[in-house]
Amino acid sequence: MGLHPDLSRRALLHRGAVLGAAAAGGALLSSCTSPPRTDSASTPTADPKERPTTTAEDSARTLLAYFSRPGENYYYGGRRDLEVGNTEVLARMIADLIDCDTYRIDAADPYSSDYDATVSRNSQEQNDDARPAIANPIPSITQYDTVLVGSPIWNVRPPMILSTFLDSQDFTAKTVHPFVTYAVSGLGRTEEVYAAALPGVQLGPGLAVQGEEVAQHRDDVEAWLRTSGLLNT
Repeated sequence: MGLHPDLSRRALLHRGAVLGAAAAGGALLSSCTSPPRTDSASTPTADPKERPTTTAEDSARTLLAYFSRPGENYYYGGRRDLEVGNTEVLARMIADLIDCDTYRIDAADPYSSDYDATVSRNSQEQNDDARPAIANPIPSITQYDTVLVGSPIWNVRPPMILSTFLDSQDFTAKTVHPFVTYAVSGLGRTEEVYAAALPGVQLGPGLAVQGEEVAQHRDDVEAWLRTSGLLNT
């Protein structure tokens, strides 16, 4: 199966600097105007002077929400251990290019770092149409016009915890742009899953990046953001 594990350490929401919990047990907000902390040498960075710009109107109206998992990961038919999941590498790349707030989705019951254990759990959750609990639920997304939703592709679709996130928020009048990292199946059923979960919501073009090569695709990310109207140069 094309499981592409990514990160599952505790995520924070910040806004600029850490402002404090949005609610008891809630998340913190982080502005993407400063690059997220880098845990891996492979994580792309850029000189702020060379960064393309977005308009002030876009700032704080865009939310980048993603689920990612580190640990044992598919790698060209084999396995390797990742300190930072592929989807988080991609999310950081996006956050380095646009003004947005970031929200990392974490499972209340964290996924195992063991590849086979995660494959087994994911298969069961898909069969059960499960909604795994989120550890750090965001109170509301009402202030955002655009939401970028990122995940790995596990067995041809986003993990079921993404369905938990979609079901828990009101996406009325918002535009949603999916982005994924994958092993063999590209976007898979992502657009179908999101369209079914968000009837009437405008789905923008999706971005799919092969996980093993995610750090090499900054140009593709920039092109996708321009096509989506999120990046002005």
